Amino acid sequence: MVEQTRTGRFSPALRRALIPFALAQFICSFAGSNMNVMINDISQDLNTTVAGVQLAITIFLLVMAALMIPGGKLTDRIGRKRCLTIGLLVYGVGALISAVSPGLGILILGNSILEGIGTAMLIPPVYILTTLLFTDLTSRARAFGMISALGGIGAATGPLIGGFISTAISWRAAFLFQAAMVLLIAVLSRRWVTDPLPADPTRPTDPLGAVLSALGLVLVVSGILAADDNVGVMLGLLVAGAAVLAGFFAHVRSRERAGKEPLLSTKLFHNRTSNLGMITQSAQWLMLMGTSFVVSAYLQVVRGYNAIETGVVFTATTAGLLISSLAAERFAKRRAQRTLILAGFVITVVGVVLLLTLVVISKSVWMFVPGLFVIGFGLGGMLTPSVNVVQSAFGEDLQGEISGLSRSVSNLGSALGGAVAGTILVAGIGSRPGSAYSIAMVAVALAGFIGLAAAFYLPRQNAPAPA
Repeated sequence: MVEQTRTGRFSPALRRALIPFALAQFICSFAGSNMNVMINDISQDLNTTVAGVQLAITIFLLVMAALMIPGGKLTDRIGRKRCLTIGLLVYGVGALISAVSPGLGILILGNSILEGIGTAMLIPPVYILTTLLFTDLTSRARAFGMISALGGIGAATGPLIGGFISTAISWRAAFLFQAAMVLLIAVLSRRWVTDPLPADPTRPTDPLGAVLSALGLVLVVSGILAADDNVGVMLGLLVAGAAVLAGFFAHVRSRERAGKEPLLSTKLFHNRTSNLGMITQSAQWLMLMGTSFVVSAYLQVVRGYNAIETGVVFTATTAGLLISSLAAERFAKRRAQRTLILAGFVITVVGVVLLLTLVVISKSVWMFVPGLFVIGFGLGGMLTPSVNVVQSAFGEDLQGEISGLSRSVSNLGSALGGAVAGTILVAGIGSRPGSAYSIAMVAVALAGFIGLAAAFYLPRQNAPAPA
């Protein structure tokens, strides 16, 4: 195993390994948000609608959420580094297909499905390897902080970078940028990443569990997407999704009683701290991705701004994330993680309120800036503590499973952000855009209150990170 210094500082080898990990989280988060500012360009070029582009974005996030759990288990069988490499390859192929897609269907194949599968294979190894390589709490907290910060920055800068590339060249070039980044990550990980544990090809699989978990999540999010079209279909899909997920958990318990290894151990759900931490993670990503889609679509469709103009507005979110992420390590030494998460949700909800009130008061595009900055600042300060709370709740034997579950929950939050807030906005953007925008942002704020409640019940003895 790679050595690290006693002070918790990174050795040169660990510092190098952290670079591809952080870049991998950056590009996956970037992919989830950069399409938001290309809605008009893509819909016009591919002869589709805003709802069609929203569908592509949501399917990408949904595929990630549905396959993260199987992806986490796969790392044990084929090895964490190999799983990371295969995930990068699949992602890169998807990005190239997206760049040349002639229509929405091929775009969904490349961006939504292949990139989603690739992400589900490459992200769990990133978090598992970080836990295994950074063995003391101080260095692990710093490593997770950098990875989470790059993830948040990727989501926040997605609109700016995507908008710049789309306006200067073409929206297709944004996918070529992703492919180039993935190639760089693959080269760096091959040279600098080591897997401290051997692969275990004999590790049992649970195909039925994988199918049930993925199908249940797909049905639930599909039900939310159908809310605007048919209430009956929505309710049917939600009920079916709940039934399939109930069947999944019954299947898990059945395998455990039979002495067989399930897709997920029920031990993961017996840890109160981890359960609450995952709720906060889901709420954070729902707020970030929900805000990104709603504000981007509103600026382009209602206000008539192009991709680069919309992206420039989102630099406020990036600035907020950068400032609080850089200060997060210093805060973590003085404040309990519970306190940081609570403060983060309060600040983020205040940012949503600013987005609601200032935009109503004035039609100036600059009225979006204060709210977006505050949202970025609030999220940047709590992304890392939430990841730390969840990952550190379990030992090495469950890291594959908790990493997959944790990332699945976070990506489900991202998918719900686009599905819930996006569906509300799209439903009224043509006839009553102001009301649709306000209701969508209220939905985002409600997610913040749910996260705040979960953070409140985190154990108070959750100490500051060691100095």
